[in-house]
Amino acid sequence: MTIEKNALPEQSNPVNGVGDDAAKQVFDAGAPELSVVVPVKNEVENIEPLVTEIVAALRGKVPFEIIYVDDGSTDETTTIVRDLRQRIEELHLICHEKSCGQSIAVLTGVKNARGKLIVTLDGDGQNDPADIPQMLERYRAEGADAQVLIAGWRANRHDTAMKRIQSRIANKVRGGLLKDQTPDTGCGIKLFRREDFLAFPRFNHMHRFLPALMLRDGGRVFSVAVNHRPRLRGQSNYSMMNRLWVGIVDIMGVMWLQARAKTPVVKSKE
Repeated sequence: MTIEKNALPEQSNPVNGVGDDAAKQVFDAGAPELSVVVPVKNEVENIEPLVTEIVAALRGKVPFEIIYVDDGSTDETTTIVRDLRQRIEELHLICHEKSCGQSIAVLTGVKNARGKLIVTLDGDGQNDPADIPQMLERYRAEGADAQVLIAGWRANRHDTAMKRIQSRIANKVRGGLLKDQTPDTGCGIKLFRREDFLAFPRFNHMHRFLPALMLRDGGRVFSVAVNHRPRLRGQSNYSMMNRLWVGIVDIMGVMWLQARAKTPVVKSKE
């Protein structure tokens, strides 16, 4: 694992690139408000277009940083990010020594983030960074430091008919079992507080269940319609079978977590 940084804390864990100190870091006065975390694996053709769009959507509107987490790519993904870092000061790169999966890549990014708010984006270019400002505005409407997750909702999906059918079935089953109040939990663009994410139970594929985990911890979830685009470059790292199998297993696990959750109501602070 390597971390290429301007101000990110270096860690030494060879598995996921993060350590406990990152979770306890003190935010300095110059820290950005927002950290955009993008997990990628073999997305060399999508790096520069997406980074350019993120910068265009956020620069001059909110202090931000972009953290790309390369989850063991075997193409030139790392090289492209390194080249872009020479001219985009907000961009940072963290490289896993070997592939650990999307959830661990997101965790690496969040732990090393300096922003109090996190936005996650899929690295394939199907999420539109232009939606981030409206999601940030929706979050701020709930209060300056709300325990809230803003989830993107791909109301008009640009995927194959088969993927849309699979997603529709999965969302119906998941929503019925978990009661997570989210029509599209598989959408990669989400906004939440860093501290809330780090308080969630950690398990592989947890990124698919963030709304249910937020509700379990006493937070609230709001969905906003976002733009969804077809994949123009590269190939997906997922297949129907690996989505289906892990989805069934993980839903059962999240249900187990929900059944054992206890969320205290704080009566007073003195």
